[in-house]
Amino acid sequence: MTTTFLLRQKLLAEFTGTAALLCAVIGSGIMAEQLAGGNVAVALLANTLATVFALFVLIETLGPVSGAHFNPLVTLVLASKGLLAQTGWAQVAMLYIAAQLLGAAAGAWTTHAMFDLPVWQLSHKLRGGWTATGAFTGYGQWLAEAVATGGLVFVILRTLSTQVHARASVLVACYIGAAYWFTASTSFANPAAVLGRMLTDSFAGIAPASAPGFVLAQCLGALAGVGLAHALAPKP
Repeated sequence: MTTTFLLRQKLLAEFTGTAALLCAVIGSGIMAEQLAGGNVAVALLANTLATVFALFVLIETLGPVSGAHFNPLVTLVLASKGLLAQTGWAQVAMLYIAAQLLGAAAGAWTTHAMFDLPVWQLSHKLRGGWTATGAFTGYGQWLAEAVATGGLVFVILRTLSTQVHARASVLVACYIGAAYWFTASTSFANPAAVLGRMLTDSFAGIAPASAPGFVLAQCLGALAGVGLAHALAPKP
């Protein structure tokens, strides 16, 4: 027996899932910063674990509804490969992305309300860009975002292969958890996450000036991930 979900249900799933993911990322960062006593490594570990667990649960519960993209680049990649199972896929992809971006903002604002913080914030955490002294930094973090996003897209596309017998929720959650630690940027790998984290001046934040470089790097990384997955795909 198959279940057919309406487009509005899919959009609600993408909105809710992205909002919940940003709640996990930002909320665990705030809590970790409060409890870690200045130990950044402990705070990052707590932030990582909360994100991994939340991501696994969200993909498991919402994947059957919308595919659990929660990421505009994942939506565009899957749509380009004809894997967005809906007529008028281009319009549907744009609606998915709109739901994800709205969800990211809602997640940031909800988290602030839960912690009795000002709901409207902008981050001051510079992650690459022009410094006060006029120097430019950030190439390493841009490369890290390209690697993180390329790896994520590669993992997702490989889970769709008939040769891979593992749940996407497990592989994606594990990869993101690892990428928190092996990338200099702590692996945003998601333009919607950049938006949500830009709207919080907390542990997980990113300054608006740093956001465009991150998103550009993510786009290039996604293309590289698609290319690698294609190169390793079984040939007839």
